[in-house]
Amino acid sequence: MAKGDDLQERLVQLPVGLIRICDRRPETRTGAHIASQLIRTGTSPAPNYAEARGAESDRDFVHKLKIVLKELNESLVWLSIVEESGILTANDLGETRAEYTSLCRITAASIATVKKRCEKE
Repeated sequence: MAKGDDLQERLVQLPVGLIRICDRRPETRTGAHIASQLIRTGTSPAPNYAEARGAESDRDFVHKLKIVLKELNESLVWLSIVEESGILTANDLGETRAEYTSLCRITAASIATVKKRCEKE
């Protein structure tokens, strides 16, 4: 298994729970809008991470990882909106929200690690 394959696989599996959440939302205009936003932001981290893995330099890698982090964070905000609005409960979002949070932390740590390495060079 190549370096980063495990993270890539987690990012690929990530939207599965999100899709289930979106399928449980109410059939309202608001529910459709939120589902659309969640699907957009929630499915983009995996292909963006794939792009980062093919980066041309450390600087390019960091830039692309920041996009991954941005999309993960945006998904977390939308999940918070879902909970705060009462569309679904914290229990409904549990494992999916926890995985997004975990991957945010991993991505942020990776960015910091590469930035530190670049400063030393």
